[in-house]
Amino acid sequence: MVPHLTTALTGPINELEQRILDATPVIERWFRLEWMEHTPPIYCAVDVRNAGFKLAPVAADLFPDGWQHLADSMMPLAAQAAQAAIEKICPEARNLLIIPENGTPQPDYLAGLERLRDIFRMAGLNVRYGSIDPAIASAASYAAADGQLLTFEAAQRSAYRLGLDHFTPCTILLNNRLNAGAPGILEELHEQYLLPPLQAGGSVRRKSVFHHCYAEVCKRFGKLIGIDAWLLNPLSAVTGPIDLHTQAGADQLRAAVDALLAKVRRKYKEYGIHEKPFAVVKANLGSSSMPAMAVHDARDIAPLPAPKPARGKGKAAAAELAEYVVQEGVLTQERLDSATAEPVIYTIDRYVVGGFYRLNAGRGSGEVLDTPDARQRPLALAGSDHLPRPGAKPGASAPNRFYMYGVAARLALVAVSYEMESTDPELMEA
Repeated sequence: MVPHLTTALTGPINELEQRILDATPVIERWFRLEWMEHTPPIYCAVDVRNAGFKLAPVAADLFPDGWQHLADSMMPLAAQAAQAAIEKICPEARNLLIIPENGTPQPDYLAGLERLRDIFRMAGLNVRYGSIDPAIASAASYAAADGQLLTFEAAQRSAYRLGLDHFTPCTILLNNRLNAGAPGILEELHEQYLLPPLQAGGSVRRKSVFHHCYAEVCKRFGKLIGIDAWLLNPLSAVTGPIDLHTQAGADQLRAAVDALLAKVRRKYKEYGIHEKPFAVVKANLGSSSMPAMAVHDARDIAPLPAPKPARGKGKAAAAELAEYVVQEGVLTQERLDSATAEPVIYTIDRYVVGGFYRLNAGRGSGEVLDTPDARQRPLALAGSDHLPRPGAKPGASAPNRFYMYGVAARLALVAVSYEMESTDPELMEA
């Protein structure tokens, strides 16, 4: 099941697909060598956009929470990937502690945690949930979408370990974005593996670092198989700290968008692409609540409404300085169920374990699809044939398209491994 494209598959994407299929042995060897030197994230969700002339990941989420959207047929693959990851990290592991988000969880989020628990149970681990929410003093139970109760127990800290009553895990799996910062209870856990590491948390992780690392990965990969790295890499830039509530801040963002769109227009001209380019503006810091915003014309950027004064005070709030990433917008020409679609690829360790299509009937091909009204459809292929078919015509084979998605997602994984190394406090001090 792969959605059809609204445009004919006759452009460079066919050439890119053919080049990748022809280079499969070279590509897989390259990935193996990368994983000998670098550690992939324990899990990740990669948003991929297929423009018909370009295929590129546009975001990498290190705390994926939509595991309930994986097709049932992908569960054995996910369990095998989880088992391989645990064997590498802690071969003698018996227990796994999952740290969920703070606050009252929504049923959909609980459904994802339930599926994540099932994956690691199938990998041979005892799994429990340990909350670091100060509001949970002992234990709290919540009902998932299917009616199953999930119990969050208060995590307990000893000198260098985190656990529960009569439950000492070897590995702690963070499914908490730590947008408010890393609490002391998670620091200096010298006797356990904390995955993802603290520098992946939303209060410190910057999207610009990932984009820089991904651009470097694409340069090397493009040279490896003889393609223009731009076919896999959305161009990006980052602003300095600006206040978008001011005219000066809006002007600086407008200039950054103009400069990026000029670069994209040159690439479009080079490839004879007649679409209108656009940019996506995102807050650089992962903890920001600002949604991604598609900009088709820099002239549309205007100062945001002035923030309201703090309660009980007549003075305006202090300037809100923040960095912003301006990223080349990648069109999505995929449609499914009469809605605009984009694949979201899920990985465990170095392995692609499935994913889903994000569907948004109210958005077009040049817009951000990740909105509250978006729907999900499991990404799965008929039967068990998930491997590429080298003899198939480019653009006509679902397994080939799935392999293409997987290559793009794994390139993002390599970039994340570089990113985590570059921001590791211990390696930075060394």
